[in-house]
Amino acid sequence: MTSFVELLRGNRNYRYTWIGQVVSEIGDHFNNIAVFSLALANTRSGLVVSGIMLARAIPAVLAGPIAGVLLDRLDRKRVMIASDAVRAIVALGFIFAIHRHGTWLLYPLSALLMFASPFFTSGRSAILPSITTPDELHTANSLTQTTQWMTLTIGAFLAGASVVQFGYGWAFAGNALSFVFSALCISRLFLPGDGFRPKRQALTENEVLRPWGEYTAGLRYMRANPLIVGIALIGVGWATGGGAAQILFSIFGELVFNRGPAGIGIIWGCAGIGLLVGGVVGHRLGERLSFDGYKRAVVVCYIVHGGAYILFSQMRNFRAALVFIALSRCAVGVSSVLNFSQLLRHVANEYRGRVFATMESMVWSTMMVSMMLAGIASQYYDPRSIGAIAGALSSTTAIFWGWAHWTGRLPEPAREGVPPEEVEVHGEPII
Repeated sequence: MTSFVELLRGNRNYRYTWIGQVVSEIGDHFNNIAVFSLALANTRSGLVVSGIMLARAIPAVLAGPIAGVLLDRLDRKRVMIASDAVRAIVALGFIFAIHRHGTWLLYPLSALLMFASPFFTSGRSAILPSITTPDELHTANSLTQTTQWMTLTIGAFLAGASVVQFGYGWAFAGNALSFVFSALCISRLFLPGDGFRPKRQALTENEVLRPWGEYTAGLRYMRANPLIVGIALIGVGWATGGGAAQILFSIFGELVFNRGPAGIGIIWGCAGIGLLVGGVVGHRLGERLSFDGYKRAVVVCYIVHGGAYILFSQMRNFRAALVFIALSRCAVGVSSVLNFSQLLRHVANEYRGRVFATMESMVWSTMMVSMMLAGIASQYYDPRSIGAIAGALSSTTAIFWGWAHWTGRLPEPAREGVPPEEVEVHGEPII
């Protein structure tokens, strides 16, 4: 915790990025809880929740290649500010969906909101090594992800309670204001020289006219690095069950446990607590693990994650279910911090935008299929059975990652993200 405080106190650029993150992500969860609660209140259908999630997933997938190329071409700071501005306008539009009898307006608005998101989220990942020193990088990554889960916890609890107390309009207005605040914070960032524009050779006429070729060059870069491919596939493996989980959280809170918007918020909030604890544990482990220890830790994390999620789905007692969803997400949090620290060390600056955007698209593509199947299945099968299958699918990640590790298919690559001599992790390996 001391290292987090020192980072915020001593690094002005990161401090502004972090403050904007806190406010905007809390606003995101106000939107999530309000949208899914509104949809379920009007329809009582898990299929509608699935449809809204698909409306969010498809644009996120389509935006990934575009965002990746632009973030590696243009000033990343300006791209992020533009993303916030667009999302603020779209977020206000949800207010018009409140008093309509149907839910159709939730679909295009959700699609627009998520299309603009990868330009910001992948941009934030791409600039992180630029706004921190090599010694700060692991701490900055840990704090960024831990904050993401802290805001999930706070945002979910507050959103569930505020929707019940004040209605949907306040939640949507607060989300819009949070994007405005985030844009103001990002506007205060400063780097000398080229600033937030990645150094690269001048674009040829062919590259300008055919950005797809530039994106495929990023894919070739990823494919040439087994570790990057492996981490990308971890996200895909998690998403096979994680997509279904996004829908099941709302169904369990609203329909299985019959606790309304507050129930949805409590489940999401406890998931956030688990991720928050996992982020802290991942930060501590990342300072001490060897590279082989890191790979073994990922295997353990996904066994725990899938098993705990299966137990969550079978619990009849609401409090017991909350304990297991927190444990499940704790394991995901540990793995996520460790994986992103590896990416930030090993991905070259000129490819960061494309790598992070591509990985985000891969996860959303898989989640899209998982959500669609879960939404359809919810019309015919017990949500508890769907949850057990989702947990089992996510656990398969441990099998494939473990096989790749023990057969020598995941060697440690050269450290291209930052100078290798400056980012050695201090401390003795513990796994």
